Amino acid sequence: MKRSLILLSSAGALCAAMVFAGAGAQVLKNHDSNAPVNFTADRIEVQDRADRVVVSGNVEVTQAGMKLNAARMTVAYRNGAGSGVEVDRIDASGNVVVTKGNETARGNVAIYDLNSRLITMLGNVTLTQGSNRLSGGRLVIDLTSGRSTVDGRSSGGAPGVSGGSGGRVSGTFTVPQRNN
Repeated sequence: MKRSLILLSSAGALCAAMVFAGAGAQVLKNHDSNAPVNFTADRIEVQDRADRVVVSGNVEVTQAGMKLNAARMTVAYRNGAGSGVEVDRIDASGNVVVTKGNETARGNVAIYDLNSRLITMLGNVTLTQGSNRLSGGRLVIDLTSGRSTVDGRSSGGAPGVSGGSGGRVSGTFTVPQRNN
């Protein structure tokens, strides 16, 4: 029975953390992080000794109109003193897509560091809003400042640390038609 309680606590924390991650980001602004969270996956595995939960196979997390899809998610947690499970980091991989309304962020991998309040998406990153599109190698969303940055790097370094080189950022923006 204890194992299933840990599973439910950890899986619930995964969903809540992923949803809360977008609350201050431009791509996911105005998200209701208090709404009920639903998730589905083909498999959930609790690895008690490693303090992590692995959710895999067509993972889908939804809350208040926001949806996150990935092939796999790993949740790193620790048992807090009297406060239950505390999630430190969530890694999502395999065609990661976060959508809300007409806004979408895509990447090969997403890392959410709850302690530093940073979401980093790596590899073939695309950020779209309606017909506007921005592409690059890495997207960093700082949930404290609300600032989002796209650069050409596809790997290397910790989130927020500069260095390395790589591709370039490209974009297409719709310009409203004006009468001259």
